[in-house]
Amino acid sequence: MSDTSAAGILPCQTLEALIAQEAITAVRPFDPDQVQPASLDLRLGLRAWRVRASFLPRPGRTVADRLAAVVMHEIDLSAGAVLERGCVYIAELQEALALPAGVSARANPKSSTGRLDVFVRLLTDHQPAFDDVADGYRGPAFIEIAPQTFSVLVRTGTRLNQLRLKRGEPPRLATVSVGVDLESEAVAGFRARRHAGVVDMDRVGGHDPRDFWEPLAPRRGELLLDPGEFYILASREAVEIPVLQAAEMTPIDPSVGEFRVHYAGFFDPGFGAAEAGAAGSRGVLEVRSHETPFLLEHGQTVARLVFEPLTERPSRLYGEGGGHYQKQGLKLSKHFRPWS
Repeated sequence: MSDTSAAGILPCQTLEALIAQEAITAVRPFDPDQVQPASLDLRLGLRAWRVRASFLPRPGRTVADRLAAVVMHEIDLSAGAVLERGCVYIAELQEALALPAGVSARANPKSSTGRLDVFVRLLTDHQPAFDDVADGYRGPAFIEIAPQTFSVLVRTGTRLNQLRLKRGEPPRLATVSVGVDLESEAVAGFRARRHAGVVDMDRVGGHDPRDFWEPLAPRRGELLLDPGEFYILASREAVEIPVLQAAEMTPIDPSVGEFRVHYAGFFDPGFGAAEAGAAGSRGVLEVRSHETPFLLEHGQTVARLVFEPLTERPSRLYGEGGGHYQKQGLKLSKHFRPWS
């Protein structure tokens, strides 16, 4: 039995109970696989807007109020639409929240979104911070979408980000450094090709990776990051998320290196765990260099994993019933066929 007063991340069965209680609602019925072991996938609604600038609503202001000042044009997502790289969009989400007192939330891009260098952030009314949802929030949710490398095709129902709900302030159980693997025998990583085609965000395994990515051969355990380029690398260490915990990968102090790592940071319970038959799974690192070239070395710390407790054991673990990234090594997003 769960302790209803314990601080922690809410597992899937609690998320399903909140849906049944209409603390989480949606304009269309929830998809059967929408609730993950410790997170909820969010779906695009019917409309998006091309905007001239990113923004945050101030306390007392709604996203819709602020949106009116920056909209360039409205986009119908029902038949699908291409969101172009280098542009910023705001889209409505199908889900809305009426969180109980003591429950707040945090959003993150889905792993498949981050691996395509699509920068997404959640916006909620009156909240002057991206991705954070206030304790007891009641209202709609929106998503900012900014494709950085590839233009992407999305439609109503496409899932780009996910929501993790928590009760109280969960304690940090551990913080683990994550190093980079640059000594692979064959391919040490991938660099995104410039001026590639459009990626259909709902087409799994439907794209030839060679049209979008350039493989990187290992050289003396080093990789020179070029400014403005996007890379997919793998962690040196295996990543294991215990079944009673969840984790988020966070950037290191920027003074350690002129690059950003891991746009998509949530790891659900059971990822890489022996109990789920996935011992040895690696973390995939999404890396973008900033203004200056940076020489990355094998084993260098590039991110940190922060572990937090769940309020109770989830009724299912990551990868049960199929998971694209369980048992992974260096791996591109699910949209691409295996590299050969």
